[in-house]
Amino acid sequence: MEKVSLSQEKETLLITLYAKGEESHLPDSLLQDRFAASAIDRIDYDFSRLGINRDMMIGLAMRAYILDNWARAFLAFHPDAIVLHLGCGLDSRVFRIDPPASVRWFDVDYPDVIALRRRLYPERDGYSLIGSSVTDPAWLETVVPEGRPALILAEGMFPYLPADQAVPLLDRLSGHFRSGEIAFDAYNSLGLRLIRKQPSIRATGAQLHWSLGDPHDIERQIPRLKLMQELLAYDRQGYDPAQIARMSRPARLAVWLFKAIPVLGRVGRLLRYRF
Repeated sequence: MEKVSLSQEKETLLITLYAKGEESHLPDSLLQDRFAASAIDRIDYDFSRLGINRDMMIGLAMRAYILDNWARAFLAFHPDAIVLHLGCGLDSRVFRIDPPASVRWFDVDYPDVIALRRRLYPERDGYSLIGSSVTDPAWLETVVPEGRPALILAEGMFPYLPADQAVPLLDRLSGHFRSGEIAFDAYNSLGLRLIRKQPSIRATGAQLHWSLGDPHDIERQIPRLKLMQELLAYDRQGYDPAQIARMSRPARLAVWLFKAIPVLGRVGRLLRYRF
């Protein structure tokens, strides 16, 4: 068993790991993430303290599934791409997607998180791990563009960044490669307040900082970035109604409110930019 001693923002990676792994045990699983499920069994940690219920499992599985599908679509057109998975935590996206060996995939997170990944997950062709804070400019210089298009993914990471470092990071990333896409989730100020109230976040003591009210603000600050797709919370264009139907009645009512009241729908978004 791997003894895990993480705190605050780092500890939140256990929330998404557990939600995805446990969702994969459900008979009607969407994600079917056997790697996450296996990792949970090898970790010495009291996951019950995070208070993760079935609704949260399904919600996080849906978010991951959308990002997975965006990645699959990009790699179908660019089988020689570079993928940067930022703040990867213990997410097993590279194994769920199983890209061809022609893809160069980099998982990036703090050194102690990467060390834990090495003990939990296998090596594979074309796959590299980088132990660094994502906001340290030095690590990006080790990724040679080679003229390849780049796909940059971040799930559940940007809200934890210092408010003055999120946009500079997007600027560095998009400026490092000739072309590509960046996909991530972002929340407005109301969204951050709601997330802070979640028992799982409160249990870790994690602090959230960066909010985004208007996705077009990023285009104005970084003109090379162009918004391709914006999915509001539980938008029908991205979130499968059949998956929402798996949730409890109170959760389905909350989803209905998010859809019916525009200000609620905008608390959280999945965003996809090209450059």
